[in-house]
Amino acid sequence: MSTRDFWNEKFANADYAYGTDPNEFLAASVEKLKRGTALSLAEGEGRNAVWLAQQGFTVSSIEQSEKGVAKTLRLALQRGVIVMAERGELETCHIQPNSWDLIVSIYAHTPQELRRKLHRQVVAGLKPGGVFVLEAYTPAQIPNNTGGPKDASLMPTAELLRSELNGLVFDHIAEVERNVVEGSLHTGTAHVVQVVAHRAP
Repeated sequence: MSTRDFWNEKFANADYAYGTDPNEFLAASVEKLKRGTALSLAEGEGRNAVWLAQQGFTVSSIEQSEKGVAKTLRLALQRGVIVMAERGELETCHIQPNSWDLIVSIYAHTPQELRRKLHRQVVAGLKPGGVFVLEAYTPAQIPNNTGGPKDASLMPTAELLRSELNGLVFDHIAEVERNVVEGSLHTGTAHVVQVVAHRAP
């Protein structure tokens, strides 16, 4: 089964697999940021993109699952906001340089080489002063069995992210254990890595 088919299957139900509330770390991280353009990678069913639009950002999102894109648009309509939700693969997406005030990656687990390539685009894609926010499971999450992939090669560490995001200034980077409650698929104690970093003005 392709990853696209996998996520279409996950998102086929009317319910939102990860809920409709934003990721807690994302919400806390952007609270004091200036509003502007925002890009959400591997957006899923729209919970983060729609919330960002509600906060006053002009939001675009990329998601490989047609079901996810449809649910993003549905949620945006319900909440009275606009999200430019695009169906696309992270392998082939092109992040326009110097274009984004905010780029978001929430549980966007990809093979390491793709993640490196994507993060090089993220660094270049931010405007001067632009901010990147990431939360992802680390390999230490696997025994918890509370969400995320079972393949450690898809899960970054703080050390790897420091290297992959070379060129950004880190405001926060840490591996932490926290309670994640996000729909039926992310619930319980989780080991995550968190990043808030900006491109120097």
